Amino acid sequence: MSDITDGGSTRAADLEKTGPDTSVRRGPGTRRGGGDPATRGRTTIADGVVEKIAGMAARDVLGVHAMGSGLSRTFGAVRDRVPGGTKSVARGVKAEVGEVQTALDLEIVVDYGVSIGDVTRAVRENVIAAVERMTSLEVVEVNIAVSDVKLPDEEDEETEGRLQ
Repeated sequence: MSDITDGGSTRAADLEKTGPDTSVRRGPGTRRGGGDPATRGRTTIADGVVEKIAGMAARDVLGVHAMGSGLSRTFGAVRDRVPGGTKSVARGVKAEVGEVQTALDLEIVVDYGVSIGDVTRAVRENVIAAVERMTSLEVVEVNIAVSDVKLPDEEDEETEGRLQ
């Protein structure tokens, strides 16, 4: 998990319990406490949050057919058919989130005929921009493994008929 806001570690339970302060009246615009309110407390970001953001950003790139290895896509297709199951936008993404930085590993399937170098470059740019914009974490690396190429005449595992 990530801690991205520098702030005090004072918890509500640690604060002295007193009644309302009626002896001092403050004018409009006067703040109680010290410092900028945005620095009071901590914000943590779970690995799964970064994985979802990166997964959505990677899927937006033209030439990315799917995310994850063949096995994970097969299990995902089965899981998606189970009543109440949801598509995993984080499939094929692994994030390691620190206090101010994150590193990502992605596994993708590209469409046949596209330049793998161009696709992976575009995926890196899109993922870095989305994660940094939404989380304020610095993305130190995005490792991409191209695990397959989707040929035009291949059937998608996710669009096959119901399993029996």
